[in-house]
This record gives sequence, C-alpha cells and structure tokens, in this order.
Amino acid sequence: MMSFEHIRVRASDPITSFLAADSVHTFASQHSAAILQCLALGPAGKDGIAAHIGLDGHQIGKRLTELEREGLVMLTGAKVQSKSGRLEREWRLVIP
Repeated sequence: MMSFEHIRVRASDPITSFLAADSVHTFASQHSAAILQCLALGPAGKDGIAAHIGLDGHQIGKRLTELEREGLVMLTGAKVQSKSGRLEREWRLVIP
C-alpha cells in the first residue's frame, strides 16, 4: 500500500487534537489495510465495513476519506442501508 501523510489537525486546534493526531499513526495503517481487505470481497457501506472488521463506523469513515484521497477506494454511486436503517454511500476498491 502506498504511504501518504494525511493532515489530521489544524493549526487552530487545541493541543489535545495534536496529541490525538500523533497517536493515529499507530493504528491508521492497520485500519486501512482491513478496510481494503473487506472491500476486496465486494462493495459495502461504512456500517457494513465496520460490522465486517469490528471497528466503529466513525473510524471507518475517517479511513475511507483518506483512502479515497490516495485513489484506492471510490464511491459506487449506490446507496445501501446503514445499521440505523438510513441510506449511506457505498464504497468499492479502485481497480487499476
């Protein structure tokens, strides 16, 4: 997987945000790899991915945005049902 440095904090954010952003490096690549493995099985929504790999939907959403910037995933244009019963966007791997 390509390595990108993502900006996860703004200069105006409090120090706690900087500390949290520093700690992301320890798990973000593991989360991203798990998301890519899940999407290799087929397209899914954020909540579907979260249920499949055992992470929180918020964690998945953060990594999906980063993976999209890296050109590794993209939206399908379809909507799928979330765990709350609402519609959410569906994601898929970008096949080179």
